[in-house]
Amino acid sequence: MKSQLKGSIIEKRNSLPKEEILEKSSQIKNNLFNLQSYKKSKAIMFFVSFNSEVNTHEMIKDTLKSKIVVVPKVVSHEIEPSVIIDFDNLVAGKFGVLEPIETMKIAHKNIDLVLVPGIVFDKEGHRIGYGFGYYDQFLNKVPKAIKIGLAFDFQVVDKIPREMHDVPVDLIVTEERVVKCGKYS
Repeated sequence: MKSQLKGSIIEKRNSLPKEEILEKSSQIKNNLFNLQSYKKSKAIMFFVSFNSEVNTHEMIKDTLKSKIVVVPKVVSHEIEPSVIIDFDNLVAGKFGVLEPIETMKIAHKNIDLVLVPGIVFDKEGHRIGYGFGYYDQFLNKVPKAIKIGLAFDFQVVDKIPREMHDVPVDLIVTEERVVKCGKYS
């Protein structure tokens, strides 16, 4: 069931025209930037979007003007958070996703907010990712950070199968709504 759901959502996401991805991503950006948790945070970890994911590139560029921006760098089989100063200095990394060449370290405890990618989210904040477990491992290292999933509205379903190691997000921001999960509901 999990792989069938994952496949159908990826297929739907991949069928979106680029203009629609950018338009919906702009609405998601507005919803995110209006959240108190975004406004209050000083250091935000973004995922750098690729393919048909919610486009985070403009969000990152705009956030660089006023906050510390952190992005993941995959080192061996883990996410290493790295501060960036300029979006244009990112290069294609392990999975073709843009990441910094060198890691500019930041203490995990200094990251206030983590934006989490996913293929499918449920209303309790659980997610189906790409299957490597990198984000669940990383999210366990930032227990105090607010975790926000960014997704197109059709990527949010009522319930998905979950596993013991899954770390749920606190909120899910789509182009249509903000879903409060777990401790925020």
